[in-house]
Amino acid sequence: MNYINHTDLLFQRCNHCNQKLLTPRANVRQVVVCPRCSSQLNDGRSWSLNRLSILAITLLMLAPIAFWQPLISIHLLGSQINANVIEGIRLINQQGDPFTASIVAFCAIAAPLLLPILILLLSIGQHINLNLRPILLVLSHIKEWVMLDVYLIALGIAAIKMQDYASVFIGHGLVAFITMSILSLLILIHINLDELWQKFYPINNKKVQDNSLTCTACHYTGPANWNGKCKRCHRPLHYREPYSLQKTWAALIAAMVLLFPANLMPISIFYLNGQRLEDTIYSGVVSLIDSGNWPIAVIVFIASILVPFIKIIIMILLLFSIHLKSNTDPILRMKLLRFVSWIGRWSMLDLFVIALMMTLVNRDQLMSFTMGPAALYFGSAVILTILAVEWLDSRLIWDSYGKSKPTK
Repeated sequence: MNYINHTDLLFQRCNHCNQKLLTPRANVRQVVVCPRCSSQLNDGRSWSLNRLSILAITLLMLAPIAFWQPLISIHLLGSQINANVIEGIRLINQQGDPFTASIVAFCAIAAPLLLPILILLLSIGQHINLNLRPILLVLSHIKEWVMLDVYLIALGIAAIKMQDYASVFIGHGLVAFITMSILSLLILIHINLDELWQKFYPINNKKVQDNSLTCTACHYTGPANWNGKCKRCHRPLHYREPYSLQKTWAALIAAMVLLFPANLMPISIFYLNGQRLEDTIYSGVVSLIDSGNWPIAVIVFIASILVPFIKIIIMILLLFSIHLKSNTDPILRMKLLRFVSWIGRWSMLDLFVIALMMTLVNRDQLMSFTMGPAALYFGSAVILTILAVEWLDSRLIWDSYGKSKPTK
């Protein structure tokens, strides 16, 4: 049995529930779980920065192939049409909707590229005394926006939809894209930002003082410096994130308003032999069922209809429980918050499918596929629901339950 020396332990507060903790230092390879809220503070699966840098270099080498080369191809009316990530975004922008194109571009290209670039900057920056704080802060928020796995599912849905009209073939870039998806997931699973903060900016606390505060960005626990900022990451340090409830409510209300036109207006317009066929999100699900693709219909229904409404309902219940100081089990509420944080990104599935379909079916053919006006509202609602979850300070759940007391 391995024993941990008490000199190797650190005092801190859980940034999820504000519980005082005595935890092993970052170099101890074991799972660390908060005994009160069951949040995982260290999963014991962290990899070294050198190993992560190798994966990052591989990701960047694969990116040109994955983004520019065809992912799938179809043979339609004697001609071959290729679908890739860049072309779908270009067509959305060309149609006159740069905002929706920017959403797809950020989630499918910018964020997946930013992840390996930031890791390489960390690896290089440690040798040239670069200020690594901004890099680590961005890395702490990038996870929710890397959606290569969601795009991969969208690719499968687009391929199945096109099978009714043309022969579908695997493109040269698909293997590279799948490899990028796997590598990005490995990086997100095995990167431990707490260890990196402790490695580059070590601050060892021997005890949690009465005026100690917890930074939600770098998880430093201790008093603020002379100008009220975190001693490690230099962000303003607060007892609770300022205006957390107000920002969450604002994002949710805006998302609810946007979901009405997103579900009532056409999200896609399909021209077939001169006939215009408009589909809302719901009618698109129904048409998939009618064509016999009910497994795909279930996936689209869950991702595009069920998930946004479930997120909003759960977030509203959590907000009311905080305002009304509910006695509902806070651990259950924490699980609900983690659940909506995990499922939110999958709502982008519909926008990715539209981008791919626009690439495969263009106006030069007897068939044409364009994006409907609902896409802009839907994409904006998805982004707002993701932000709403990020902006809610989970420690407020425990404050409302009476398990946290303000620091005087």
